[in-house]
Amino acid sequence: MDFFDTRCQSGPYTQEAFGVRDDRPGQMAYVDTNPENAAQKWIAEVRNVTQTAVTFTAVDGCVIESSAERGRGRCDAMLTTARSLFLLELKDRKGRGDWRTHGFDQLESTIRFLIEHHANQLKQFTKKKAHVCNRRVSNFVEIEQEHKRRFKKYGFRIDTQAKVVIDS
Repeated sequence: MDFFDTRCQSGPYTQEAFGVRDDRPGQMAYVDTNPENAAQKWIAEVRNVTQTAVTFTAVDGCVIESSAERGRGRCDAMLTTARSLFLLELKDRKGRGDWRTHGFDQLESTIRFLIEHHANQLKQFTKKKAHVCNRRVSNFVEIEQEHKRRFKKYGFRIDTQAKVVIDS
């Protein structure tokens, strides 16, 4: 399992804004650079005002094949810069439901995979953040302290909004 396998990557992307989509059944998430699709198609919007080089990695369906690691969750995608790593779990659901809890579980499982397979490489990233992105829910959803502590023990911050801000 190689989270830095170039076969699962695309980019680098330097646009000020681009989207991440996961709307092709049975296929992996992907980047969409067409701003006309932002409102209706992007599940996550990546804001990159510094135009930093961002590499996209498809986790579910590429780094971790669909048939591999049955019973263990995995997130949809990873974004990396020279100093930052973002994990993205993409949801496209209305209502309160348990989409957040399910997303947190998938992200935590992915972080454990990363630590198991890339503990040394993770040290190069000074910013590590995990996002549950749901474009159908308001931009800000407060996260309980227990969830913040859950991810802090791995060195990650957690967020539940569809906007990912690249600042380095």
